[in-house]
Amino acid sequence: MPEWDDRALFEKLTLDGFQAGLSWLVILRKRDNFRRAFAGFDPGRMAGFSEAKIARLVQDAGIVRHRGKIEAAVNNARAFVRIMETTDGFAALLWDFVDGAPVCNHWRSMEEVPAQTAMSRAMSKALRARGFTFCGPTIVYAFAQACGLVNDHLTGCFRHRECRLLGKSA
Repeated sequence: MPEWDDRALFEKLTLDGFQAGLSWLVILRKRDNFRRAFAGFDPGRMAGFSEAKIARLVQDAGIVRHRGKIEAAVNNARAFVRIMETTDGFAALLWDFVDGAPVCNHWRSMEEVPAQTAMSRAMSKALRARGFTFCGPTIVYAFAQACGLVNDHLTGCFRHRECRLLGKSA
């Protein structure tokens, strides 16, 4: 479903980074722990996390204890804050990559769905240019699917039509 809230988009991009190499079920089971550990995914608060706080997070069994992913989440919060201070917002930046409306694909099987696209490569490159890390084109494409920037519901899925109609009203 299309997501337009800056903070919610930041949370989902962060969780997609943590999901890399793992199943979504692992992340979903730990989602409340992630919210606790990352101050409700408040980028302003996360941007202030110290090295000592990061070291404590690496020891937190309630989340994925991958130092690189934790450091990326804190770094990305700092980049997010800069974006919010210097642009029309995170959501506006992201939605510009799809001209403000969800891209509606018409896949009939999972084998047709790509892992990345030209759009996700461009978005990944733009995020990295603004200081984000751990946001390669495959992570970004999964994020775009999860946030409704891309409608990759299979044509036989009941959600495909519903999401397609949402895209027309955007």
